[in-house]
Amino acid sequence: MSENIHNRCPNCARLEKKIAVLQKRVAQLEQLLIEATRANKRQAAPFSKAKPKTNPQKPGRKAGPNYGTKAHRQPPDSEQEIDEFIEVPLPDECPDCGGPVDDEELVHQFQVEIPRRPIYIRFDVHVGRCRDCGKRVQARHPRQCSDALGAAGCQVGPDAQAMIASLKSRYGLSYGKICAILKDHFGITLSRGGAVHLVHRTARRSEPVYQAIGQVVRQSPVVYPDETGWKIGGYNQWLWTFVTKDATIYVIRPSRGHEVPEEILGADWKGVMIHDGWSPYDFFDKARHQQCLGHLLNRGQELVHKAIGRARQFPEAVRDFLHRALNLRDRRDEQSITERGLAVACGRLEKRLDRLLDCQLSHSENRRFRNHLLRHRYEILTFLYQSDIEATNWPAEQAIRPVVVNRKVFGGNRTQAGARAQEILASVFVTCAQRGQDALSYLAKLICSRPEGRLALVHLLLPTR
Repeated sequence: MSENIHNRCPNCARLEKKIAVLQKRVAQLEQLLIEATRANKRQAAPFSKAKPKTNPQKPGRKAGPNYGTKAHRQPPDSEQEIDEFIEVPLPDECPDCGGPVDDEELVHQFQVEIPRRPIYIRFDVHVGRCRDCGKRVQARHPRQCSDALGAAGCQVGPDAQAMIASLKSRYGLSYGKICAILKDHFGITLSRGGAVHLVHRTARRSEPVYQAIGQVVRQSPVVYPDETGWKIGGYNQWLWTFVTKDATIYVIRPSRGHEVPEEILGADWKGVMIHDGWSPYDFFDKARHQQCLGHLLNRGQELVHKAIGRARQFPEAVRDFLHRALNLRDRRDEQSITERGLAVACGRLEKRLDRLLDCQLSHSENRRFRNHLLRHRYEILTFLYQSDIEATNWPAEQAIRPVVVNRKVFGGNRTQAGARAQEILASVFVTCAQRGQDALSYLAKLICSRPEGRLALVHLLLPTR
């Protein structure tokens, strides 16, 4: 009977085949929906990315040449760094047999310890008056944070202030936890409101450094930008980061549009920008661009995972092409290919890319991916012609990752002043790390310096022009 139906309806076989494909697709989408729904409810492990590996690497040191760097804690460089000397004499008799003990040698053991009690410093400030003009004159020591006396004469020291700013802006601790750490570990009592004022005051004194960081970023020939969601007082904002070789700046703005990077870099900026393909970066028409190959690979992988049948061919071909380009970059960096060989290989990749983008596609998502590649055709292989840039925007991803972790902890800022302190101090901490500066010592100097002396500290950190 079915054979007679098929004979009368020549399109039935084609329709049944199409139904089978659609049923398989529906089953895949249902499974993805179930996994997404379950993952949304698993808040106990927010950083889980995928299933555990079936054969994970054994933890600990590896035997043989893969052991890793053999290192140990080093003793102080000189005796001037040692704060306390403790003599450990021999016992009068052997603990095993009771016999006399002869002293043969003296060896050293070192411990590094943290202070468990606050260090109180009293400044005996001399106050006088000028004989000629009658103006009041007050002396100030370089280690003083301010000239305040009276009710404001008992203050938190600069090192403690710098640590509080670091715990808040760099490590994302709440003000309540910061106060608890100071009390439990160092014996320093501080209210949450006092901690807020200290962080905001540290940010205000770091304002000249922040402005100089912006100047260095604007003058840089290579910039890695990125952005992520943020909140101020519960309202949606955007936190941007702009990473260069010498400095990194963070800004928090209500917009995710092109006006933010134009504010930071200038509309006529002419350097090289390595980004994730977000459309506002295209407004820099005088700049040279490099699309992040990591984002393109991830997008292609998602299409391969979702597509069925022949629809997988295009994203698989794109993924293979990008891997070939990255392999060529590795050969260039290893100097295992000559300049002529590199030029020939680049030319072949260019032709391969043109053929790949010239194909006809029926799958809508593949066409959308192809159109994106077509719009940015000459921004895909820039890294092969300019060796001082990356193929991905991983520097910006690395810079924004700690901020994202902090956002998971405290959700953002309550006030605009807190957001301003966040962007200033985060920029200073990351830039100090890039420049090889001890951030806490540098901030302590800023806290103690007068306004007219902060310009010298700016030049100490940044090569501004």
